Amino acid sequence: MADRRFFDNAGPFDLSALAEIAEAELSPGADGARRLSDVAPLDTAGPDDVSFLDNRRYLGQFGASKAGACIVSPELADRAPAGMVLLLTPRPYRGYAKVAQAFYPQPRPRPGVHPSAVVDASAVIGEGSEIGPGVVVGPAAQIGRACRLEANSVIGEAVTVGDGTVVGPNASLAYCEVGRACQIHAGVRIGTRGFGFSMEPEGFVDVPQLGRVIVGDGVEIGANTTIDRGAGPDTVIGAGAKIDNLVQIGHNVRIGRGCVLVAQSGIAGSTVLEDFVAVAAQAGVSGHLAIGSGARIGAQSGVMRDVPSGMNVLGSPARPAREFFRLCALWDRELKARGKTKDE
Repeated sequence: MADRRFFDNAGPFDLSALAEIAEAELSPGADGARRLSDVAPLDTAGPDDVSFLDNRRYLGQFGASKAGACIVSPELADRAPAGMVLLLTPRPYRGYAKVAQAFYPQPRPRPGVHPSAVVDASAVIGEGSEIGPGVVVGPAAQIGRACRLEANSVIGEAVTVGDGTVVGPNASLAYCEVGRACQIHAGVRIGTRGFGFSMEPEGFVDVPQLGRVIVGDGVEIGANTTIDRGAGPDTVIGAGAKIDNLVQIGHNVRIGRGCVLVAQSGIAGSTVLEDFVAVAAQAGVSGHLAIGSGARIGAQSGVMRDVPSGMNVLGSPARPAREFFRLCALWDRELKARGKTKDE
């Protein structure tokens, strides 16, 4: 499936190993010693490939697939074509993710410092770390073990980066502490000046931004995302958070464990997102708010007040999802009563 110029395949694997990786059970009669060489989509997979089914929309492709094996829920096992081996699990997408990771693991660092890198004499580089071309590591910075700093990334003075973290090309880290096993993609800016100033008739007066950014373990930060340092309290990104490309996080924001922020969303200063909040694409959250644990904010929503734990909100200004859909139905009825369509 993957272009071998860019991705190294660690296969083949036998079916019994794949079942263990996927936390699945092999279908009755399957030969656990049979070896498969790759992962592929249902419609292009061949007899040496593993595929998966997680969405009933693709039942037609499933029934016609030539895949040698498929990761699928037990309730859909009877829809499989003859001869296909099944890896049965109630969580097939998770199973596929783990199998695909086995075939295509993250590349390991190639230890060493590229001749074009500039590493301050007072910086500490952990064992087994890779410092790529054009990288700058500032005074008193600390890079953990088995890290990878890719081309032209900049690690500022006194910044700490935890073991196993990857910093993508042209990213810059300043005024921050980054945890272990993080993925920081290309062009990320962490620790930039927070947007804080006094607005007076005679002009703006900048407020010094004296806090840091604290990034927990296992955080992923997408390309060209920006995270401002705090004004006094720190900006905090909780462990396991997933932040997409082109997200803006303002100063003093506190993001809890396992939160998900999708592309082009923005969180204004001093707002708190508790654990496992999901913010969909292009949603905006005003400053100084509290978003309760497990809340979900729909795409393009504008959140202007606190959101209780577990609530789903939509619209701008954002309101509970059921209320939003009732309003949509009322608007549709009103338009029909006036003889207009939604597009007019």
